[in-house]
Amino acid sequence: MSTFGLGLGWAGWCIPPAGLKELKMRFDIEARDPNTRARAGLLHTAHGIVETPAFMPVGTAGTVKGMAQEHLEELGVNLLLANTYHLYLRPSHETIRDCGGLHHFMGWPHAILTDSGGFQIMSLKGLGQVTEDGFHFRSHLDGSSHFLSPERAVEVQLALGADIIMTLDECVGFPSSHETLRRATKLTGRWARRAKEFWLRQNGWDSGFGVRDSATSDWRDSLKTPNSRLGISDSQCGEFGIRDSGSEIILPEPRVPSPGTRQSSLPNPEPRSPTPEARTPKSELFGIVQGGTDRDLRRESAEEICDIGFEGYAVGGLSVGEPKSQTYDIAGFTADLLPAGRPRYLMGVGTPADLVECVARGIDLFDCVMPTRNARNACLFTSEGKLVIKNARYARDPAPLDPVCRCRVCRRYSRGYIRHLFVAGEMLAAILATYHNLHFYLDTMRQIRQAIGAGDFERFLSKARAGASSGTPRT
Repeated sequence: MSTFGLGLGWAGWCIPPAGLKELKMRFDIEARDPNTRARAGLLHTAHGIVETPAFMPVGTAGTVKGMAQEHLEELGVNLLLANTYHLYLRPSHETIRDCGGLHHFMGWPHAILTDSGGFQIMSLKGLGQVTEDGFHFRSHLDGSSHFLSPERAVEVQLALGADIIMTLDECVGFPSSHETLRRATKLTGRWARRAKEFWLRQNGWDSGFGVRDSATSDWRDSLKTPNSRLGISDSQCGEFGIRDSGSEIILPEPRVPSPGTRQSSLPNPEPRSPTPEARTPKSELFGIVQGGTDRDLRRESAEEICDIGFEGYAVGGLSVGEPKSQTYDIAGFTADLLPAGRPRYLMGVGTPADLVECVARGIDLFDCVMPTRNARNACLFTSEGKLVIKNARYARDPAPLDPVCRCRVCRRYSRGYIRHLFVAGEMLAAILATYHNLHFYLDTMRQIRQAIGAGDFERFLSKARAGASSGTPRT
C-alpha cells in the first residue's frame, strides 16, 4: 500500500523485452513537494521495499561497525551499503558466493547496494594506477597485486549478489585541473558502457548493444513508445530540461534462422530466450555521473550515462574537498539532468544538513560513514548540534544525549555514563554512540518523507536551515 497514496509512480515501471521476466526493481514516485525538487517514493527491490528519500548505513566489510543486524532492523534499516573493494580482498567474493551470497553470508534479508570500489582505489594514493583497461592496485592488507576492470567490478558484485550494483568509475579529488577532470569523466563513460555490455551478457542478452536516434524529444512523449519502456533503457530527459541527445539504447533483434534451418513444428515459434537462471537480473546496475564541479563536464557525463541506460543513476565525485555551496549546486544541477522516473543516488554525502539540502534538490538515496565514524570518535549528532561527549563537562551530566530523541540509548543512558565508557575505553561506548547517531540520521529521513507527503517540506527545510545556521558543536 502506498505510503502517501498519490499514485504518481507509474513512470518508474521497468518493462523487459519480450521473452524476459519483469525486472525486479521498480521506482514509484509517490509525492512531490510543490516548492522544491524534493520527492518521496518507493524503491521496490528483490529484498523488499525501500522508502525514499533514504539513507544507507555503510557496512564496509559486510557489517556496520558496532551494530548487529537485528539492531539495524530495529532502527528500520532496509537498505545498506557494502564495499566491493574490501569484500573482494577479504574474505573474497568467491568465498561469499560459495556461502550463498552476501545476504545469506551476513544474515541480512533486506536490500543491499554495493559500490564498485573505484573510490577506495582512488584513496590508496601510491598503491593504485589508472589505465584505459582499469585499475591496477596493490592490496592495503598485504601488498599483493590486483586488477579491477569495469567487467571485473560487475563480476565481483554479481558474485556478492547485491540488489543494486555500481559501474566502475574514476573519482578525482578537489581541486583538480580541467584536463584531469575531463580525462576521468570520459574514462568513466567508456567504462560505464563496458560494464553495461558485460552486465547484459551475464543476464542472457547478446553481447554489445547499439545506439539509435529517437524522434522523441520529451520524456513524457517517449513513455508512449515501446522502446522507451524497456527496463534496460531509459531515454527520458531530465526533470527540468530536455536532453540535447534524444538517443536511446536498443537491444539487438532476435536472430532469425537462415533458410533451410530446421524449425519447430509449432506455429510462429518464439525466439529463443535466456535460460531460466539468467532471465531475471539478480542485481540491477546503476550508472555514475562524474565531472567534478564543472557544469559542462557534468552535462556531458549525464548525457552519455543516460544514453547508455541504467536502472538508476548516481552523482559521484562530490564531497571530496569542494566548498559545501558547490556540493549543493552541482548535486542539484546534475539531478536535473537525470531521468525523472529513476532513483538518484548522491554518493558519500553527508551531514544531516546535507541530506535535507540535497533532498530539496531532487536526490533520493544517500550513504556516508559520518554517523558511524563520528560515533566511534565520541561525536554525537543531536537536535541541539554536535555533542563531543568526552568533554569533562559531561562527567556528572544525568541528561540523555539528546533530550528529544526517543532511541533506546537516550531513553536509558546518561551523558555521564556514556562519557565514562569512552574514557575507560569500553567497547560499549562506540556501540551506544553508533546506535544513537544512526537513529538520528534515519529519523531525519523519516521526518523528511513525512514532510514531503504532507506537502510541508519547504517549512521543514526552512527550520533545518535555521537550526544549521545557529547550531555549533557542543564541547
